[in-house]
Amino acid sequence: MAGIDTGRIIGKLDSLLNRNDYEGAEKLIDYWLDEARTLEDFRSELSLRNEAMGLARKLGKKEKALENGERACGLVSMLGMENTVTGGTTYLNYATVLKAFGMAGHALTFYGKAEEIYLAALEEGDGRFGGLYNNLALALADCGMYLEAEKYYKKALSVMETVEGGEPERAVTLLNMADNEVMSCGRKVNRTALNYVAEARKLLESVGQRNGNYAFVCEKCAPVFEYYGLGGYAAELRARAEEIYKNG
Repeated sequence: MAGIDTGRIIGKLDSLLNRNDYEGAEKLIDYWLDEARTLEDFRSELSLRNEAMGLARKLGKKEKALENGERACGLVSMLGMENTVTGGTTYLNYATVLKAFGMAGHALTFYGKAEEIYLAALEEGDGRFGGLYNNLALALADCGMYLEAEKYYKKALSVMETVEGGEPERAVTLLNMADNEVMSCGRKVNRTALNYVAEARKLLESVGQRNGNYAFVCEKCAPVFEYYGLGGYAAELRARAEEIYKNG
């Protein structure tokens, strides 16, 4: 029996997300997860579980995100993929779910597993380190480990500076660094934090290909710019994202 064409499904998923159709995206993933389990196509199920946990996280559906993450980690073990890049990415995704729902300390264990696998399996400077280091830094900051977090944010920036089209992700990291600086100083906004914010704005304005991912980043960054007194720019980013979704 033929397996599931996960590449086609993920392409369709991306198309739905580019139109901001999260309801349609959730229905698509749920349907094909049922199919994968029925067919006992565990590799396809693992791929889809990774997509499903990220989507549930974005939608704020804690139980669903955790359920998909736990199942995905179980599949990694079942398939003997604990030391593969796919396994590392699954641990990274699950850690990000844990962090998002207030379990940063637990998330650090899975970020550590992902880092160990990536260091062994990927070449230095691989773009995937950027996402790992940025998210690991967020978890460290949640645990009050601000100096350690700053170290990983800088690592993330160093990686993403070499990745073509990485400007939106670099902007997000710079805004995270601004927040980290403020928190480490007892919630006091200082010049260093404001410089990070200004650099992030410059990067967002430099992006040429403004697609669904760019729109998502604009929405994500808008409240941060608002916090730093740039309400007008935040409104501009929200309007920009809405226009991209409308035309997607």
